[in-house]
Amino acid sequence: MKTSVIIRFVILGVIWLALAGTVLVRGGVTLYNLFVVVAAAIIIFVPMYKKYVKNDKD
Repeated sequence: MKTSVIIRFVILGVIWLALAGTVLVRGGVTLYNLFVVVAAAIIIFVPMYKKYVKNDKD
């Protein structure tokens, strides 16, 4: 995997962690908030995984 792809994952991961932490701290840990955090992670990271990791045949 290229360095630029790793940097993209790290930057988005840090942003996602900050936003997920904010949602859980301000809204409390409820089933709905956990669902929102997990859904956001799936929406963000699955397409990136499919594009950059799964098809990385270089």
